[in-house]
Amino acid sequence: MVSTVTQSLTFEEYLAYDDGTDHHYELVDGQLILMTPPRVEHFLIVDFIDMALRAEMQKRSLPWLTFRESGVRTGYAKSRLTDLCIVDQAQAKELLGQSAVFQTAPQLIVEVVSPDSIARDYRYKRSEYAALEVPEYWIVDPLEAKFTLLVWEEGWYEETVLTGTQALASVTFPEVSLTVDQILSAGSLG
Repeated sequence: MVSTVTQSLTFEEYLAYDDGTDHHYELVDGQLILMTPPRVEHFLIVDFIDMALRAEMQKRSLPWLTFRESGVRTGYAKSRLTDLCIVDQAQAKELLGQSAVFQTAPQLIVEVVSPDSIARDYRYKRSEYAALEVPEYWIVDPLEAKFTLLVWEEGWYEETVLTGTQALASVTFPEVSLTVDQILSAGSLG
């Protein structure tokens, strides 16, 4: 369940906001939106993707970093929390000593769909990431057993929906060979 904390904040106030808890919030049109903790399957899938992408970055000596649950400013009074994002080291260096909310587009963003995040991941984040011109956006959907690959092309996201044994064809990571089944099965412990 997602709930809204009813007080209007500027982006700068959001960056400094601390309610004394470990709660995580997104900022949507000046309103704090409390995020519910993800399921274990969610963390396992993110961990699997993170490890695969880190291995590829190391293999190719890419100056990129992975961040989990970091923020991305998507508008005047908007900031979204990503499940995983890839940024270059210069972007991370700009934030040293500050809240981990990127104000420039990451190379890639990954979101794993949860029952309460369907509209947020498919609709709202998609349009906000497109407005930022995030080059690549992955939506991993264990609920529907599919993977949506969105690649920024000439002002629009080109969408490819994959299932089962289909392998993703990432523009950012062309040599990563993962199937939808491999990614989704990472969410089980059996």
